[in-house]
Amino acid sequence: MTTITPTPTPPIATKHPKRIEEQGDVRIDDYFWLRERENSDVRAYVEAENAYMTALMAHTEGLQATLFQELRGRIQERDASVPEQIDSYFYYQRYEEGEQYPIYCRKQGSLEGTEEIVLDQNELAAGHAFCELGIYQVSPNHRLLAFSVDYEGNERFVLRVKNLETGTLLADAIPETFYSVVWAADNQTLFYNKQDPTWRPYKVFRHRLGDDPANDPLVLHESDDAYWLQIVKTKDQRYILLDLHSSTTKEVWFIPADQPTAAPTVIHPREHKVEYSVEHHSGRFLITTNWEAENFRIMDTPVATPGKAHWRERIPYRPDVKIDAVEPFQNHWVIHEREHGLRQLRIINLPSQQEHLVKSPEPAYTYGRHGNPDFQSNQLRFTYTSLTTPNTVYDYDMDTQTRTFRKQEPVLGGYNATQYETLRLHATARDGTQVPISLVRRKDSPEDQPLPMLLYGYGSYGVCAEPGFNASRISLLDRGVVFAMAHIRGGGELGRHWYLNGKLLHKMNTFTDFVDCAQHLVDHSYTAPDRLTAMGRSAGGLLMGAIVNLRPDLFKAIIAGVPFVDVINTIVDPTIPLTVIEWEEWGNPNQPDEYAYMRAYSPYDNLEAKAYPHILATAGFNDSRVQYWEPAKWVARLRTLKTDSNRLLLKTNMGAGHSGASGRFDYLKETAFEYAFLLDALGIE
Repeated sequence: MTTITPTPTPPIATKHPKRIEEQGDVRIDDYFWLRERENSDVRAYVEAENAYMTALMAHTEGLQATLFQELRGRIQERDASVPEQIDSYFYYQRYEEGEQYPIYCRKQGSLEGTEEIVLDQNELAAGHAFCELGIYQVSPNHRLLAFSVDYEGNERFVLRVKNLETGTLLADAIPETFYSVVWAADNQTLFYNKQDPTWRPYKVFRHRLGDDPANDPLVLHESDDAYWLQIVKTKDQRYILLDLHSSTTKEVWFIPADQPTAAPTVIHPREHKVEYSVEHHSGRFLITTNWEAENFRIMDTPVATPGKAHWRERIPYRPDVKIDAVEPFQNHWVIHEREHGLRQLRIINLPSQQEHLVKSPEPAYTYGRHGNPDFQSNQLRFTYTSLTTPNTVYDYDMDTQTRTFRKQEPVLGGYNATQYETLRLHATARDGTQVPISLVRRKDSPEDQPLPMLLYGYGSYGVCAEPGFNASRISLLDRGVVFAMAHIRGGGELGRHWYLNGKLLHKMNTFTDFVDCAQHLVDHSYTAPDRLTAMGRSAGGLLMGAIVNLRPDLFKAIIAGVPFVDVINTIVDPTIPLTVIEWEEWGNPNQPDEYAYMRAYSPYDNLEAKAYPHILATAGFNDSRVQYWEPAKWVARLRTLKTDSNRLLLKTNMGAGHSGASGRFDYLKETAFEYAFLLDALGIE
């Protein structure tokens, strides 16, 4: 007898209409109640969605298992990073076979010395479903380690200190800290920051080992809700920097590292829409700033008189080149910059004043920065990667202009880069702007027919979508799926103007650029609407929500990862974590024109009764950046409106936050699930 498995019934969230009036706009929000985290009905609904998702994807469990084994099988599980020398110690990380987390180690004197385990994150994670390491800072004398751990995924860390000579933990334990911690030169003083109730880092404290943290002196308090406060140290270790920034303005204070009790001194008081970052070299601060230079320039100024009136130009503004940072060495400056949408490294030899660019062999690539802690060195370490080239570490001699290969990320399973090709395309946006697209595919892909494709996008905060390698994508490429990245406005790929033309009252450019890139790929037969899928996370999840409202017919399936889709309800509520600081990115809801503009594209508020593609939305129940209720509400409302029979799934990780699972294998399970969703929608096994 044949057993017929009934089709699962999707959960329907109860409607509790709430009338909301803002800026003359009247809205009815049926699912506002899903914000009530402690309400048992809320948790029951989210878990019902998880059960529905599991049931509807049950037929792909074999595919998920196959994909997971492929992804895991490409990892060299027993592996180690390239050691980094700091003074007489060589620091590195290594993984053991079967372990989820890295082991932090060092050797003294030489690489042939005896290994010392500084910190084993696997031991920290024992008994916990989630474990994120926030900071890992060895003291200047190498005798102590400051580290912090989060076991919930909510990005609130407990700061601890380990005595590396005895292997014991000090009694000092400071809860509710954030990502930045810096040692003073005395090896006894730590500077750390804490968050306010909305998760904004807003206070810096000074802690002396052995003191009661409850009595730690407050060093700086930022009361403006639009500013974020972090702590860094100059490369030469001379100064501790307290970095305050909003989306458009920056202010930096400094404390000499050998005078930890000194009051901080401001370099230049905040000035609206003037941004600057700071380094130090030979008694002068190096200032990378957009002051009278949209794409930034580099200035310097005496430490004794650091204000803008004393800034002197060293690297002038170039309209076509975006300067990201200056990295100082004793005899060299490394200028991290971007031209034609790609990162590049410009080396300036200070004694000779000669400069050159580090060359790249591929049309689409990116560089990754390393710590390069030796200020005296002439060696620059960086990671080179492309869509086909695994992460490759080089040491570059800045005098001889030669590079030494150190390591390439191992990719097991017979990966051969020559079997794949990278293309750099340009789509014409509806206003005539040329938008870059980076694309990778197998060389033996059929050229006479549209191919299945995954198009990725982000397009916010000036963050660049970098064309780097990801071994997991091989499972898509080898099944005939093309992977593409749309370098849309709102990102920073083509300079500061590229970002500015994709934010605030220009935000629609981000969404229409992505649609126009997709249309270009269809029009030129790279793919077709029934073969095209899309993916984005966080602000990229907002992108996904916007584009399926604009052109649902253009996509077969989308994945909206932890998506910021409930724009209006979030941006008008200053009690929601990290909301006010976002007003300079998306708009101030107290300004009627900005409110109306956001209202016009907010994915949740613009859902309609029409057909939508297959949709997978993901959430983290402990997410402090994009609250779980945004995708939950979006899915709940979409269920009542969509006129199609395509899958609509909500997958909520009940024990993690914004970044999902923390372990390297657990994270691969999430990737395998997402790939299975896309491949199943495309009809590919």
